[in-house]
Amino acid sequence: MTQIRLIVGLGNPGREYEGNRHNAGFWWVDEFARAHNFNFKSEARFHGLAARGHLDGAEVALLKPQTFMNLSGRATGAMAKFYKILPAEILVVHDELDLAPGIARLKLGGGHGGHNGLKDIIANLGTRDFWRLRLGIGHPGDRSEVVNYVLNDPRTGERELIRDAMQQSLHVAHLVIEGKVEAAMLKLHSA
Repeated sequence: MTQIRLIVGLGNPGREYEGNRHNAGFWWVDEFARAHNFNFKSEARFHGLAARGHLDGAEVALLKPQTFMNLSGRATGAMAKFYKILPAEILVVHDELDLAPGIARLKLGGGHGGHNGLKDIIANLGTRDFWRLRLGIGHPGDRSEVVNYVLNDPRTGERELIRDAMQQSLHVAHLVIEGKVEAAMLKLHSA
């Protein structure tokens, strides 16, 4: 059973992007950090904001790439290489167009589904075999609207649903970190 040693939240840096749907990964790692008293600090060598701490006896690193979404792999790859973290020990938390707001799903591997952050991480790690926590944000219905949609804030009702899904997934985060992913999936996917 592989334990998770690195959790990467995807998003775009800067105040103007803070509330955007595309920043759901940032929201999640911020909540996780708050709940477990991890403190982010800027780490130039990792091209992002990083935090490290212990959870249930395991050392865990958190990362919020500050490279903008399309270059998330540069930060993820740098940190994984530095701490000798295997792809199977990485959990990437990201927004997911193919899931409705209020739904969170865990999975290992798979494609990038057009998500530029995932695309760059796959390119940098040289594999698709890392864990993903997919936070549903819904789909605008038209492919041509996707960029505009992800770079805008969710409506109030959507935001509450996304927040609920984040809370559900935060409740099983310790299981994921301990490598008890099947138990975490069972809890999360039947919620």
